[in-house]
Amino acid sequence: MNKEMYIDILRRLWDSVRRELSEKLRTNSWFLLHDNAPAHRSVLVKVLLTKNNVATLEQLPRSPDLAAADFYLLYEMESAVRGRRFCDATDIIKNAEEELKRLS
Repeated sequence: MNKEMYIDILRRLWDSVRRELSEKLRTNSWFLLHDNAPAHRSVLVKVLLTKNNVATLEQLPRSPDLAAADFYLLYEMESAVRGRRFCDATDIIKNAEEELKRLS
């Protein structure tokens, strides 16, 4: 997706937000989550968002496939197994299930 196309999408989004979420705009209680796509990082997009006072949450560069909520889980699970070695996939799965139970 190129920058111009994305800016057009953002303008349509902004119009929809203005119509549907006027209370959220007044209280500035909504955020736009961006991944690390080049169009999202462009100066033109950042200027448009700043001009319209849109608060953005930047997604960490780790992986655009993960939702923001997944980062907490991934970090916790990585921390728990850092430096450990496993014999096979069964041990990895067993350990992951135990960690998920512990975290929930």
